[in-house]
Amino acid sequence: MTKKLLPLVILTLLSAASHAATPPDTLVVAQGLDDIVSLDPAEANELSSIQTVPSLYQRLVQPDRENPEKINPVLAESWQADAAAKTLTIKLKSDAKFASGNPLRPEDVIFSYTRAVTLNKSPAFILNVLGWQPDNIASQLKKVDAHTLQLHWTADVSPAVALNILSTPIASIVDEKQVSANVNAGDFGNAWLKMHSAGSGAFKMRVYQPHQAIVLEANPTSPGGAPALKNIIIKNVPDPASRRLLILQGDADVARDLGADQISALSDKKGVKVLSIPSAEQNYLVFNTGNSANPLLNNPAFWEAARWLVDYNGITKDLLKGQYFVHQSFLPVGLPGALEDNPFTFDPAKAKAILAKAGIKDAHFTLDVENKPPFITLAQSMQASFAQGGVKVDLLPAAGSQVYARVRAKQHQAAIRLWIPDYFDAHSNASAFAWNDGKSSTVAGLNGWQIPELNNATLAAVAEPDAAKRRDLYKKMQQELQHASPYVFVDQGKTQIVVRDNVKGYQQGLNADMVWYDRVTK
Repeated sequence: MTKKLLPLVILTLLSAASHAATPPDTLVVAQGLDDIVSLDPAEANELSSIQTVPSLYQRLVQPDRENPEKINPVLAESWQADAAAKTLTIKLKSDAKFASGNPLRPEDVIFSYTRAVTLNKSPAFILNVLGWQPDNIASQLKKVDAHTLQLHWTADVSPAVALNILSTPIASIVDEKQVSANVNAGDFGNAWLKMHSAGSGAFKMRVYQPHQAIVLEANPTSPGGAPALKNIIIKNVPDPASRRLLILQGDADVARDLGADQISALSDKKGVKVLSIPSAEQNYLVFNTGNSANPLLNNPAFWEAARWLVDYNGITKDLLKGQYFVHQSFLPVGLPGALEDNPFTFDPAKAKAILAKAGIKDAHFTLDVENKPPFITLAQSMQASFAQGGVKVDLLPAAGSQVYARVRAKQHQAAIRLWIPDYFDAHSNASAFAWNDGKSSTVAGLNGWQIPELNNATLAAVAEPDAAKRRDLYKKMQQELQHASPYVFVDQGKTQIVVRDNVKGYQQGLNADMVWYDRVTK
């Protein structure tokens, strides 16, 4: 049996209805993968892809697994910050290598950041926070010597914020030599990296078959150390009930994205255990104010009425059975300065009065939604609760990748979306929801919300050096968006993962990219 054929053989074995134990050196994960657009770290911005990228790539610095507010060196050995000059001088680990065997060089870091900014894919707005744009990025990055480089930024942010930004998936370091060998028509290797890897993570890509599976194999030379297991197989199992059956029968070692009913059904079963992990994940309803096909979408009175037409308690307690809790501001609980008051309740009479006062009649909109829990659950609840306020909602359910594509193309009227901070700083969410410079693909930008005053407030908050004053600025911004914005913030999640009893060492943090398989044993 050749190494090249091994993944296909493994997939064949695992798809058989043998109900045998999974291989001892292989972790089998059952989850939905239909949302994936790309596994290129410069483009990956969907839940499943940013959960996978950390296994394949490393960054100069990354959050501490136990305390994500602390930044640890990974590919960097050390750094020196100059706040006045807005620079970080970074010394790289001299013995670090990519999975290809190529040594880590300053050129790889410069190439990685340059390609991410120049490609300007969906997550590029994270690096834009530093003032990095395609027309200036080359002047911001400088090789000092064989193991040292200097990074400069133009935006008014502190070195601490800059380090937080460089700890995100889009700041992953790729192997310039390997990627450059696979460039097609000046695409920086983007087409190739959608389905291959060129990183230094604990694993490397063996094969990716869209809508079927991702097969990872151990990278024994990873600067972070070799992983405990030889293979990770992430199988696309779109149906949550099927995922529940696979984990129960032992055909999967880990099951993700299970609905509340599936979790309840497994909570007392032998051979499995449910892990409940705090999450910064939030679900929200957003109206595309730039879609002129429906004038209601840009009407503040309609936004106000919508806040009283969501059955928050019914969704979180009855439908999602405690997997989520009501949370109505753009900073999740767990980040400094998060508002925890929830001023809105389900009150269709109040919503009707608001609509009547504004002269709004025959209110309606279409709602794009991923056809999987919890999104479809929220959408169906909203369709029913909005109807009680006289608002017709037509659901447009689709695969995650289709919903992402429609939202990025600004073709939607409204959508139910998920958001998780890209780094542990309030600016991560403020720069998404309260920033629209007309160029970046922020949440505000994708939904056509023109907010020059909030843009200024966002810049003032990220530049404020005093921590207490900065928290107050973010509280004021949260209050404004809570009451007068095209967003209706609904809930915050608690990630529930089901694992077999013999699985040890699985780790997951508050953010979506904080998924670690390298220490897992069976």
